[in-house]
Amino acid sequence: MDRRLEQFERLLNIMDDLREKCPWDRKQTLESLRHLTIEETYELGDAILDNDLEEIRKELGDILLHIVFYAKIGSEKGAFDIADVAEGICEKLIQRHPHIYGDVVVADEEEVKANWEKLKLKEGKKSVLEGVPRSLPAMVKATRIQDKARGVGFDWDNREQVWDKVNEELAELKDEIDSNADKTKIESEFGDVLFSMINYARFIDVDPEMALERTNKKFIKRFQYLESESKKDGKEMSEMTLEEMDEYWNAAKKL
Repeated sequence: MDRRLEQFERLLNIMDDLREKCPWDRKQTLESLRHLTIEETYELGDAILDNDLEEIRKELGDILLHIVFYAKIGSEKGAFDIADVAEGICEKLIQRHPHIYGDVVVADEEEVKANWEKLKLKEGKKSVLEGVPRSLPAMVKATRIQDKARGVGFDWDNREQVWDKVNEELAELKDEIDSNADKTKIESEFGDVLFSMINYARFIDVDPEMALERTNKKFIKRFQYLESESKKDGKEMSEMTLEEMDEYWNAAKKL
């Protein structure tokens, strides 16, 4: 037997055992697993950002377990099983890739994405934006919204136009702040700035979520250096001046 099929069958059998014999696994529901699945997905994201291939392997295993777990619960409800799940995605992939499994010809990746969105509309979706989960973090959601709109041709022609839009939104935000506008208006303009920056990120081939998370990690590393090194020197951060802190910060940047 193919090792892939052998190990997958082993996982299914273990899942059957756990669901029958383990008090914790027996108790779980679709709802109780949800937050754990989200947590595992973020852990996979961290491993990918760290380029830790061994950790990626482990986190993929955790997510695979969750998929098998959901399918097991689905089978108990008589709704679906793991075979239905696999068959469904196989059929979807074949239908969404007529340039592989049909006679459609595409020139590049952009045409593939455009065809994907058109096919989804033919399948009965009323809007290309229906596929964007409501619970996505706002920055990821903005990226997906823009990707999907681009797939049907709603997009800027070049990045210079988008950069002009960024500056326009920044100016509008500054006007609202300078005029002491109410918080709702300022928040709205701030949101427009972020949305336009995320749009610009697409045009310079930058993943804004990944870029921000890398900056978060960088800040954490430098701030913790500031904490530890100032403590070694017998200083309390709450009593230090900004200039003193800046010396440690610049040292961390050099590292």
